Amino acid sequence: MRLSLPLLSAAAALAVSLPAQAQTKWDLPAAYPATNFHTVNLQQFADDIDKATAGKLKITVHANASLFKAPEIKRAVQGGQAQIGEVLISNFANEWAPFGADALPFLAASYDESMKLWQAQKPMFDKKLGEQGLMALYAVPWPPQGLYSKKPLASGADMKGVKFRAYNPATARLAELLGAQPVTVQAAEVPQAFATGVTESMISSGSTGADSKLWEHVKYWYDTQAWLPKNVVLVNKAAFDGLDAATKQAVLKAAADAEARGVAASKKANGESLDKLKAGGMQILPPSAALVADMKKNGDVMLKEWLDKAGPDGKALVDAYRK
Repeated sequence: MRLSLPLLSAAAALAVSLPAQAQTKWDLPAAYPATNFHTVNLQQFADDIDKATAGKLKITVHANASLFKAPEIKRAVQGGQAQIGEVLISNFANEWAPFGADALPFLAASYDESMKLWQAQKPMFDKKLGEQGLMALYAVPWPPQGLYSKKPLASGADMKGVKFRAYNPATARLAELLGAQPVTVQAAEVPQAFATGVTESMISSGSTGADSKLWEHVKYWYDTQAWLPKNVVLVNKAAFDGLDAATKQAVLKAAADAEARGVAASKKANGESLDKLKAGGMQILPPSAALVADMKKNGDVMLKEWLDKAGPDGKALVDAYRK
C-alpha cells in the first residue's frame, strides 16, 4: 500500500520532531566565575544529570553573571526565562526575612552549624518557594566570612567612614552599625570596585578574594568567621513538574550528591583560597578581641532586628535551629 503525500509529510514531520521532544534543555544562570568551587559543582551536577538521563535533560551552566546578574536570577527562574538557577539566598531577605537567616553574624558560624540551619530552613523554604512557583534543590555554604581591609583594624571603630562593599541587606546593615558607608557591589564587579576605590573593605570569604585577586588592592584579611552564607539552587516548579518520573528522580539524586560534594569543596576551597591570598602578599590575621566584641555586639543587634521583622516565621526558624 502506498502512502499519500500528506501522510508521508506527516510521518516525516513526526520523525523529525521525536528527538526534539525526547530532549529537554534548561539554562542555569550563575553569578560566579567558572573556576569558583560553586560553579564547578554546578557543572558536575549538570553532567551527572546528563549521564543519568542518557542526555534526555541537558543543563547549560552560564557562569559569571553572563546570562543574568546575581539579583536577577531568582526572578528569571520564577518567570521561566531560565528553568533553574543558583542564588545567594540572603540577597532576598527584604522579600522574606527567613531568606536572610544565614547572613546573621555569629548565628551559624561553622560548617556544621550552617547545615543544621539549612535543615531548619528547608521546610519553611519549601512552603514559601512553592507559593512563588519555585523549589529548592540543594544548598552549599560559602567558607566562613572574614573582613577585608586596606588598612589595619584594631576594633570596629576603625571602620568608621570606610566604603564597605554590601552584597545583601545584612552586609549593608552591618556596615551601618560599624559606621561604614555601604556600597552595593556584586561579585563579578569586586575587582574593579577595589581597583577604582569604589570600595575599601568588605566581609566575604577567602574564596571571593582569591577569585578577584584582591591581594592586588587589599593588604589585610581578618578571620572573623562571622557566618557562612549559602548558595541555593532553585528550579522552576512547572519545569520540574513537566519532567517524567525517572528524570525527576535523577535531578533529585544529582542535587543530593551536589550538596554533599559542595560542602566538602567549600571546606577545601577555604584552605586553598587563604593560601592564595597569603601567597599574593595579603596578611591573614586573627581579629583582635575588641574587633570580635564589636562584631558580636552588632550581630546581637541584627538578630533582634531580624526577629522583630521576621515575626513568627523567624522565631520558629531560630527555635528549630537551636533545638
